[in-house]
Amino acid sequence: MTDPDTLARAYLALWNEADAAARDRRLADGWTADARYTDPMMTGEGHGGIAAMIAAARAQFPGCAFALRGMPDAHGPFVRFSWTLAPPHGAPVAGGTDVVRIAPDGRIAEVIGFLDREVA
Repeated sequence: MTDPDTLARAYLALWNEADAAARDRRLADGWTADARYTDPMMTGEGHGGIAAMIAAARAQFPGCAFALRGMPDAHGPFVRFSWTLAPPHGAPVAGGTDVVRIAPDGRIAEVIGFLDREVA
């Protein structure tokens, strides 16, 4: 299994990637073709659905970036980590905890997100 810290940082780098083509490459490399993402605000399935969902979130919070909060941990094929979303030099506008299921090939198969701090 991929190191939990490495996985969490790569996951957040995907969300922070401004270039859509680069995001697509990250998805193809790091996520299974049938990957699923769901949280209280949105759902995406497959690379195209997840890419569209990330693009919508980036448009909703222009200039904001995701950052890892605390240390990720793992149990079996699952990795759990917390994050914040904040503008440069500003207070976080959101925070959450994501649980990632890793496929046998080491790529992300599913993400279930929880909002720890409501979106401002």
